[in-house]
Amino acid sequence: MKNRRILVTAALPYANGPIHIGHLVEYLQADFWNRFQKMRGHESHYICADDTHGTGIMVEARKRGITAEKLIEEVWQGHTKDFADFQIEFAHYSSTNSEENRELCNEFWAAMKAQNHTTTKSVEQLYCNHDQMFLPDRFVKGTCPKCGSKDQYGDNCDVCSATYSPNDLKEAYCSVCRSTPVKKHSDHLMFQLDHFREFLLSWLPEHTSKEMANKMKEWFNEPLRDWDISRDAPYFGFEIPGHPGKYFYVWVDAPMGYVSASRQFAKKSGLNFDDFWKPDTSAKAGTEVYHFIGKDIVYFHTLFWPALLKAANFRTPTQVFVHGRLTINGEKMSKSKGTNIPARNYLKHLDPQFLRYYYASKLGNTVDDFDWSESDFINRVNSDLIGKITNLGSRGAQMLKKKSDGRMTEMDTDGQKLFDSAARKSEEIAMLIEGREFARAIGEIRAIADETNRYFDEKAPWKTLEADPASTKKVLTTTLNIFRMLSIYLKPVLPEYTKRVEALFGEKPYTWSDASQALKNHMINDYEHLAQRVDPEKVKAMMEDSKPKADASIPPSAAAPTKAAPGGEIEIDVFNQVDLRIGKIIEAEEVVEADKLLKLKLDLGPLGTRQIFAGIRSAYKASDLVGRLTVVVCNLKPRKMKFGMSEGMVLAAGAGGKELFILSPDSGAKPGDKVK
Repeated sequence: MKNRRILVTAALPYANGPIHIGHLVEYLQADFWNRFQKMRGHESHYICADDTHGTGIMVEARKRGITAEKLIEEVWQGHTKDFADFQIEFAHYSSTNSEENRELCNEFWAAMKAQNHTTTKSVEQLYCNHDQMFLPDRFVKGTCPKCGSKDQYGDNCDVCSATYSPNDLKEAYCSVCRSTPVKKHSDHLMFQLDHFREFLLSWLPEHTSKEMANKMKEWFNEPLRDWDISRDAPYFGFEIPGHPGKYFYVWVDAPMGYVSASRQFAKKSGLNFDDFWKPDTSAKAGTEVYHFIGKDIVYFHTLFWPALLKAANFRTPTQVFVHGRLTINGEKMSKSKGTNIPARNYLKHLDPQFLRYYYASKLGNTVDDFDWSESDFINRVNSDLIGKITNLGSRGAQMLKKKSDGRMTEMDTDGQKLFDSAARKSEEIAMLIEGREFARAIGEIRAIADETNRYFDEKAPWKTLEADPASTKKVLTTTLNIFRMLSIYLKPVLPEYTKRVEALFGEKPYTWSDASQALKNHMINDYEHLAQRVDPEKVKAMMEDSKPKADASIPPSAAAPTKAAPGGEIEIDVFNQVDLRIGKIIEAEEVVEADKLLKLKLDLGPLGTRQIFAGIRSAYKASDLVGRLTVVVCNLKPRKMKFGMSEGMVLAAGAGGKELFILSPDSGAKPGDKVK
């Protein structure tokens, strides 16, 4: 097998706050993959950096009463500690606020200008006179121009999902100081992305998945828009050469952090930087570069970034790997609900290897979202990792060491067949990990553990230990050899766990090929616990610890009530938050996997269409509902179900079963009308 030279990156975490377990989806899967490559004997380097520029950093620093430089240094310390404590192994972890990154930005800028890929355009933006700055989209709030929902951000509405310009917001205000902004024009520097149209069309299908390539190609139905790459002072970032008061937009210098961090790493490790990032040299060196990113930043990484690299004569990534989001207990992560769980809160209560194993057991190579639920998390760790896999090592090693002389002998006939079958899975499991199908790989490992536990229970060595010690030792030798093999397969996911297994068998750090080599006549060391079961009370404590703490400075009467008062009553302010609208059912079908559900598509007039799963199948045929008007709760948080996303609720009343009736308006109502 030819040795490969690989550079692995993950998207740079923003330096305005701590890491949470949603972020860790990306950093952990990249770590699994990088560790696996090294186990296979390849040269693989995992690098990353903090994303440190932009208005968000500047505003956060103001809130804390410190400089932006002080903020990003404090956050960098927290991020690197969190990553280290989750056993994420970076070869180098940098910051975009580095001299190498400044030089790189200037180099890219000079190349863009020299090839006439830049232009200047007057841009109208919202400006806050109080804070004396232009307001990025996320620093403007107001009333949605489409559905009228209040307190929506300047780029999209959380209620109706509409996208728009901040200038289109009604009753706009600065989210920092709440003053009303004004409109001002400013000359901005633009990167002419359409110059790279043909290059990108050919690049996309070769460097990302078919699904992502097709999604990105939707942008090519019209000319690609010029990309605004400058921001006006005040701004925390790098000033653009020759343009006083103009700064590189954060999304220009952030991905350059991959390259500048590589340059720093090359200097300290003696590698040739050009081998990884210059087209001709990297082609000769046969190097590979892989970006792991979330689906919310695909646009930047598969259109802007490769175009910038091409303009500056740098190589583009070999592949861009895209993953979905994490949901918690079936819902989008939320600070207000306490499900935006900080990494440090998790570490305070639970073992990091549990989350590593759980994510590996759920992750595939698609952009599908996946869910962390308390019960599933506890069950997968306790039942699979502890009850099936660790159980083999625990039972086998303790019996061999405490009840015998601690020496493995050889395997019996049945055991040898079982070992050989498991060893033949080595390449299959390796190819699954190579393809980032971690959940399927864990499934194969779990299946081997099931077979081995069945073998152990059928042989019942605890019964034969005194009567037939030689045969008993063969059973224990088989069990421990397969446990050792499973630990090697799991090493990319559970590095610290496998270190303890290496200590148990008194061996050097495992490589992938070690899995198929059985131990014979081998003395083991004393068994030390590899992992404790998850305590459900600790999971509950972690969830409770992640809930937002009430602000003691605000008297209870100052906040709007959010729960029902004693006796089931609610205040009118709470009821007024429910947005009831008339919806017209335009499609309806049965959900095959659920005998109570109908899948409905409703027209809500100016709010567009919504998909809703309604538990009314016992009372209605799908075909009878098409064309009917009904009442819909429009501002209910969307809920991801295994059949799809449910984006609201259809109101119904009755005793249940066939005696269930959807609410219907009188004649004259039309889709989108408010129900008052």
